[in-house]
Amino acid sequence: MALVLILQFLTLWPLCHGDVTPAVTSIVPPALSLKPSLGAQPAAIVTPGVNVTLRCRAPQPAWRFALFKSGDITPVLYRDVSMELAEFFLEEVTPAQGGSYHCCYRNLGWNLGVWSHPSDTLELLVTDQLPPPSLVALPGPVVAPGANVSLRCAGRLRGMSFALYRADEAAPLQYRDSAEPWADFPLPGARAPGTYSCYYHTPSSPYVLSLRSEPLVIRADHGSGSLDYTQGNLLRLGLAGLVLISLGTLIILDWRSQNHAPGVRP
Repeated sequence: MALVLILQFLTLWPLCHGDVTPAVTSIVPPALSLKPSLGAQPAAIVTPGVNVTLRCRAPQPAWRFALFKSGDITPVLYRDVSMELAEFFLEEVTPAQGGSYHCCYRNLGWNLGVWSHPSDTLELLVTDQLPPPSLVALPGPVVAPGANVSLRCAGRLRGMSFALYRADEAAPLQYRDSAEPWADFPLPGARAPGTYSCYYHTPSSPYVLSLRSEPLVIRADHGSGSLDYTQGNLLRLGLAGLVLISLGTLIILDWRSQNHAPGVRP
């Protein structure tokens, strides 16, 4: 039995493992170079205890499929099926089972040791909670009269659903699904002032939620032009007052000089 397992490992290792260059003797014909695809059901991001199925799909009927996890030198699982699809079942997954996976396949008619190229890497994340996003205002947290503002909630993962909250309101203000690691929430300038936060979650069940972002305060700019105009008026009024005081002082001094001049009676 041990000898059989060793022989299976030696025939599987040369081409399927993504970290090893294929052996020169194991030539893959052009028609066989099409790599499989690897997907996860119900999702690639799940909470601990969920049953996950990794599906390796070949572009042509295959005989054997193998599943690898990065860091492991032997296959995690393999399946002998006479079809294009093989399913690998991971029951009640734990955080330790999270990581990078890829798969490959071979056909019964291929030479010994010939395997397809590995699939693209699938990242399986097993966690109770996703890290918090950041929340920023574009172009800035101070909204000028007549201008609008956009709030960007940015996480670390693509394909998430985002929700924007306003302080003292229980229901989300806006929802967004995004293919990018962020989502933008446009706000009209007149109603923008307030305190906001956001979070994101997986788009389908079983849902995995992130922590809330730090609160972001949006303030209204009441008009720097009006403020400058008021300051200018105050400055002009001050100068006018100084001029009046100076004129009054000159008049008094002139009157006193005339009253005290020789030969002038009061």
